Amino acid sequence: MDKIVLIRERHSVRNYEAKHIEAEKISKIRDKIDELNKEGNLHLQLIEDAGKTYNKLLNRFAGLGSAPSVIICAGKDDETLEERIGYYGEDLVLYIQGLGLNTCWAGTFNKMGAETEVNEGEKIVISIAVGYGKDKGKPHKSKTPEQVIEAKGDRPYWFDKGVEMALLAPTAINQQKFKIRLNDDESVEIIDKGGPFSKVDKGIVRRHFEIGAKTYGDTYK
Repeated sequence: MDKIVLIRERHSVRNYEAKHIEAEKISKIRDKIDELNKEGNLHLQLIEDAGKTYNKLLNRFAGLGSAPSVIICAGKDDETLEERIGYYGEDLVLYIQGLGLNTCWAGTFNKMGAETEVNEGEKIVISIAVGYGKDKGKPHKSKTPEQVIEAKGDRPYWFDKGVEMALLAPTAINQQKFKIRLNDDESVEIIDKGGPFSKVDKGIVRRHFEIGAKTYGDTYK
């Protein structure tokens, strides 16, 4: 399915049906994870039974305790890890959306509650709840393009479409603490303005921007 369509259709879902994911879809997700782990030098892991990953009161109150499966997002701990997890993790989230499943990026979870493998020098950053949602989620309130753009003069069409997709990116607490700068040479910078999981958010936003810009503009590199 077209990634633009997936971006528009995908919303965070916190309440899930008591239904296991079919073996065929589990296999496809694992294959995609293998691909992204190689591309991003990561250690994303699908835990088919989420177990006690979301057993904290906050998670249960929010509905995440019902999530049947979870993806643990980990990798070798360095200064780029969180952004890489956001970038490649969002590719995975969109792929899972295309399988007819729902997801939610979740920073609050019990790292000891999931049977995960963490190698020496690796760090667990965040999780992604996966399953069949009781609903399809709702669009989040978004900033306007003018609130996140830094640019002088006329802007290329691909840039504005990239910003449009970036504003549909999930961010922690819906904070959208980023700026998108268009430089004079038409290079683009995603600027992290800080906050919880803002580096993960930066990676997610960058992936959304690239999908929009590359879909609508041959000149964007």
